[in-house]
Amino acid sequence: MAQVLSGKTMSEALTREQAARVAQMKEEGIHPGLAVVLVGEDPASQIYVRNKGIACETIGIYSRTVKLDKDIAQEELIEAIEALNQDPQIHGILVQLPLPKHLDEEAVLASILPQKDVDGFHIDNAGRLFTGQEGVVACTPKGIMYMLKQSGVPLSGKDAVVIGRSNIVGKPVAMLLLAENCTVTICHSRTQNLKEHCRRADVLVAAIGKPHFVTADMVKPGAAVVDVGINRVDGKVVGDVDYDAVKDVAGYITPVPGGVGKMTISMLMENTLEAACRQAR
Repeated sequence: MAQVLSGKTMSEALTREQAARVAQMKEEGIHPGLAVVLVGEDPASQIYVRNKGIACETIGIYSRTVKLDKDIAQEELIEAIEALNQDPQIHGILVQLPLPKHLDEEAVLASILPQKDVDGFHIDNAGRLFTGQEGVVACTPKGIMYMLKQSGVPLSGKDAVVIGRSNIVGKPVAMLLLAENCTVTICHSRTQNLKEHCRRADVLVAAIGKPHFVTADMVKPGAAVVDVGINRVDGKVVGDVDYDAVKDVAGYITPVPGGVGKMTISMLMENTLEAACRQAR
């Protein structure tokens, strides 16, 4: 029976620690601020943005939501971001994705100052991660690594398999595992013999958005299985891993909900605090 890596428990502990740090920062004259840019009225995006606002309020970060019309022109959106770049109250800027189809996502993300890019999606920060330099690390991969390390999962010299090659999760988490001296394989929709790759993984990260895709026969006994998926099936939120079956084979497993998702918000708060400290220096 696998040890459950509870993002809920870890994030609650981090929240207490972060609240204490914010209080200390304010005594030193640093008042961390996060701006979230929301374009349009996508219901899921609105929920995410509201949760980020609650997280900021809980630990004492100043937060601002910039709501923009779904038909906004590219130039206007970039002007709004530029205003936040220049605003001394704002240390972190996050553009809620996905954006409406007529907007150029890459150009929008590139318009955020790298030091205020708390999502870690700016090409400068992605390049720093790739080359092993210090920079802002994307929140979900950073949260995954925090969970593995906090739980004492052995990493150095181990085989790690990442299913999914997105710029948001798959590629950055592969780079972070590599930095911990794992031997890393990235699998995707064109991978042949996927099951064989997965079965040799000591650490298996599933980030593809397909409910219950990873089954028990794909998992090496004792492996650490990290489920990044958030899928809705019959009104329930489920992961990319068949949790009930895999938990009897794995050594460690993250639940959905209550796993990686909780840590993503915690790492956004962490990135904002780090950004505020760097900018104050």
